[in-house]
Amino acid sequence: MSKGTPALIGWLALASAGLVLVVATAAVLVAPRDSDENGHWPGMVWRSLLRTLDPGTMGGDSGTGPFLALMLVSTIGGIFIVSSLIGVLTTGLEAKITELRKGRSRIVEHGHTVLLGWSEQVFTVVAELVEANQSKRRSCVAILADRDKVEMEDAIRARVGDLGRTRIVCRTGDPLKVADVELVSPGTARSIMIVTPEADDADTRVIKVLLSLGARTWGRSRPHVVAAVHDSANLPAARLAGGPSAHVIDADDVAIRLIVQSHRQSGLSQVCTDLLDFAGHEFYMRAEPALTGSTFGESLSAYELGVPSGLRRADGTVLLNPPMDTVIREDDEVIVLAEDDLLIRLAATPAPPVRESAITTATVRPPVPERTLMLGWNHRAPKIIELLDEFLAPGSALVVAAPREDPTDDLRPPANLKLGFTRAEPTERPSLESLDVGSYQRVIVLSEEGYDREHADARTLVTLLHLRDMEDALGDPSSPDPFAIVSEINDDANREIAQVTKADDFVVSEKLISLMLTQLSENRHLYDVFADLLDPAGSEIYLKPACDYLAPGVEADFATLIESARRRGEVALGYRLTARFHEPPGYGVVLNPDKTAPLTLSADDRVIVLAEN
Repeated sequence: MSKGTPALIGWLALASAGLVLVVATAAVLVAPRDSDENGHWPGMVWRSLLRTLDPGTMGGDSGTGPFLALMLVSTIGGIFIVSSLIGVLTTGLEAKITELRKGRSRIVEHGHTVLLGWSEQVFTVVAELVEANQSKRRSCVAILADRDKVEMEDAIRARVGDLGRTRIVCRTGDPLKVADVELVSPGTARSIMIVTPEADDADTRVIKVLLSLGARTWGRSRPHVVAAVHDSANLPAARLAGGPSAHVIDADDVAIRLIVQSHRQSGLSQVCTDLLDFAGHEFYMRAEPALTGSTFGESLSAYELGVPSGLRRADGTVLLNPPMDTVIREDDEVIVLAEDDLLIRLAATPAPPVRESAITTATVRPPVPERTLMLGWNHRAPKIIELLDEFLAPGSALVVAAPREDPTDDLRPPANLKLGFTRAEPTERPSLESLDVGSYQRVIVLSEEGYDREHADARTLVTLLHLRDMEDALGDPSSPDPFAIVSEINDDANREIAQVTKADDFVVSEKLISLMLTQLSENRHLYDVFADLLDPAGSEIYLKPACDYLAPGVEADFATLIESARRRGEVALGYRLTARFHEPPGYGVVLNPDKTAPLTLSADDRVIVLAEN
């Protein structure tokens, strides 16, 4: 019995066989005439077997008393054996179903995506993978987490909704245990993503999972691994643990750069979101033999749909926005911005004529000192101040206002910034009014530490409402420069709620990191593209005044805008309309529009470009 259901079924089969053989032999000895009429011993074996399995068969028997008695014994024994068999099968099936519901069976998949761990990040990643796999016939995402399988599946159905052609398979286990990781068949996976857990020691757990994957024996091919750490100090250890097949993102560094860049040019966060999610426009890499020998500048007008943004050399080197006279080699891949890789195609006809009358010359704007107010404080604040000191003009001022003791005393004295601190409670109106907010050109609202995600976002929303009301009370909002507000939000679901505050930009760093990890899980070569975009030494995304490219109010088209940017050594990716800054879901951002459709931009609009500065 300790060997389980198969052993019990085997013993019942032996008992049945013993009963049949005993009854058949006894019938031959006790009732020879009846046995001869029913096929002697082989026939009695068959009749006894039928009565053992089907008690109703006995109703048609006839013969002597001993013969009928033996058939009755066979029938009664069969009732007990069949009843026991049904009970054993029922118990065994229930136990197997219970085991399957626990998610402890190994999946049999190939080319699937594996998620190790569980957090709010899972819902964003699964939704993006579902969107990315719409054009595929079948796809699978396997999730391993130390949670109940049914609970995980119910949560995904409730939060993500329609899964399309993507199957979600959940398994219960600890990603830190090599044996549990085997449940999701990592050896046959296309990619593995380590989900950042919602815990104080999140980075430590991520590094441990990377180590456990490194300890596994892989076959011929090893899937690439993507992960993120939230403390820059843990990045070297994580990359060492992951090895050459792992791409580890410094989530803190990405968030800090986005906050600082959005402080300088509002709307950048939304542009990055559109570039990273699969519902918008993404970067694709494809070989174009027809462009061999052409220059990169000539390729900008070669596509009917899609904007060339760079080149990937055969050795893996990525060149974003290379010099316009860079020659495209035969083994180069063109990095193209497009809505879908199926929509990328070269133009069959010559490019539309450029409207020279609409192209303008950029106005030189020397950097001027700015006053910035930072409300709140968290672990990212010191690095934000450090970066602001690099980017802002000499003589600029930064005042930190937070409900705590002065945290700036321990910082290195900035070179360009005049740094100050005021103790204030950002959620209280009198405290904000004492800061003379109207004297600042830019305001950064950080998510306060010491609160859970929802509570921190609630405090941020209250602060934003006070700021917007104070700005309206200052007078005409179109008067010289009303202060621009950049806010850090933890949960993307709160972004729509926050739109009522009309802040200029919201940086939802957790969502952007999730989107970036998803992109890397689909194409590991994009890692170098994103690394180049976030590296200040290379080309970055800028939102520049539209009047530097096209004459305000003059009708042109996107092809003319691309040519205007090309003459400045830049790649135009799209534009942002000021009038639609606060209209979801695009918030005024338009990427890769129709090149021939009429386009008229105002002086307040922005052109989205890849440029070195």
